[in-house]
Amino acid sequence: MDLHAFRLSQSHPFMLSTHRYSYNAPSLCTLRSLSANPRRWFTVEAGKKTKAFDEAAFEAERLALDAEARRATAEAADPKAWKWVIRKRIWDTMEARNFANNPRPVHHRIPNFVGASVAAQKMRELDVFQVAQCVKVNPDSPQKQVRFLTLSDGKKLLTPQPRLRTGFFSVLESNMLTLGTINEACTSVGVAKYGRPIGLDEKIKVDLIVIGSVAVDPRTGARLGKGEGFAELEYGMLRYMGAIDDSTPVVTSVHDCQLVDDIPIEKLLIHDVPVDIICTPTQVIFTNTSIPKPQGIYWDKLSPEKLGQIRILRELKKRIEQETGQKLPTGPSEKLPPTAQRSRRG
Repeated sequence: MDLHAFRLSQSHPFMLSTHRYSYNAPSLCTLRSLSANPRRWFTVEAGKKTKAFDEAAFEAERLALDAEARRATAEAADPKAWKWVIRKRIWDTMEARNFANNPRPVHHRIPNFVGASVAAQKMRELDVFQVAQCVKVNPDSPQKQVRFLTLSDGKKLLTPQPRLRTGFFSVLESNMLTLGTINEACTSVGVAKYGRPIGLDEKIKVDLIVIGSVAVDPRTGARLGKGEGFAELEYGMLRYMGAIDDSTPVVTSVHDCQLVDDIPIEKLLIHDVPVDIICTPTQVIFTNTSIPKPQGIYWDKLSPEKLGQIRILRELKKRIEQETGQKLPTGPSEKLPPTAQRSRRG
């Protein structure tokens, strides 16, 4: 890649001075002008890497935990529920027509659809992508190229740690990387290796959200994920903390076969996240959605089991309760995949 393809995202009020996986090589970035626009911030707690990173062990454990989570989610799903009927139809179609790349089968995944890189390039050409300084992108396979383009265009990449089980988000910037590591940084191993974990005291503003989908309705912007609810939790936490608002665009990339017309918007839940723009390998669709976006975390919908699995949610809940002096509500109990705790390694 030409070094001139890299550009530094617009400056921010803090700079990373030291990093466990930093390099002494010269910067690959050229400085862009400071933004004159006022920015809103929220605070999060910075994470630290203190132990040697074992790539093989990390990936083996991640794959095992992901497989167990998919299995348990499949067992808990009601096959007659309308969301699962639509999901299964899409998954079955993509398998039968060979519209997906590995990992396969696509069931209980965000499908890694054929043409994902083409859809990513269409997304790159959007005005909302061009002007974004910080882009939040889901960690799934079909959006890998979006993560690559975000970094190679000199933007800040915010990506969630898998199923939020090890923390919250990790931040990556191209000036943390070399030409030889930028592609690896777009993978789960690379995020863990090169990313800087953040917690509840970091200042950040997200300009664009890229979200994975199983099915999406181009007429309404209604979207279905794989059924675990993490995209909604990630959105709700960022929204609650002021990193995003109603004007923050939400974009998804899917195969054309994932476009549907039978998602009943009257049955969507208050925390379901609609999309503003859909990119497929063949087209870009502006949905002009009228579906309200979630306003934060809906604690009365959050089960104690889900809360028990996600440390950052428990930390946020405790902090809010301490600040307000009021106990937040808890949602009804539900059957969930088992708690996926990553073991500590020396």
